[in-house]
Amino acid sequence: MITNSTINDIDEIFRLYEIASVYQKAKQKVVVWPAFERKMVEKEIQENRQWKLLLDNKIACVWATTFSDAQIWEEKNKDTAVYIHRIAVNPDFRGKHFIAILVEWAKEYAKSNHKDFVRLDTLGNNTKLIAHYTKVGFEFLGMFDLKNTDGLPDHYHNTPVCLFEINLKGK
Repeated sequence: MITNSTINDIDEIFRLYEIASVYQKAKQKVVVWPAFERKMVEKEIQENRQWKLLLDNKIACVWATTFSDAQIWEEKNKDTAVYIHRIAVNPDFRGKHFIAILVEWAKEYAKSNHKDFVRLDTLGNNTKLIAHYTKVGFEFLGMFDLKNTDGLPDHYHNTPVCLFEINLKGK
């Protein structure tokens, strides 16, 4: 079941972020998430933009959404889109193809909100993640240097961003 996260989930969300960061650190040549601001996640929860996938009444996966992402998507931000950020999987549930489930949910969520695209980004040349996202239906648009990273989390500074999208127009 996919539903909005609540303020009661915030400690688990941050636990999953920490686990993801440790996992990223263990891999070579992968950009590592910084410690995220608690107020940012609290705001996402209040605005119903923080999500969770529940399995056996446990949080199996979390992510955030937004309908605008101008600093990362620059001129493409004029398109109507759902942008997905910070996907973190509970290690107790790895290997259950949550990204494919999330993609199907995101396509329906985008359509119900009259959006033409589902988009996400990752950082650096993470070839395994690029292959994983394209396998579940995203088109890899390439790697880009951002023009302005002021105010973005630290991991966006001084590294290229990989952009992905699913075009829902006409589908």
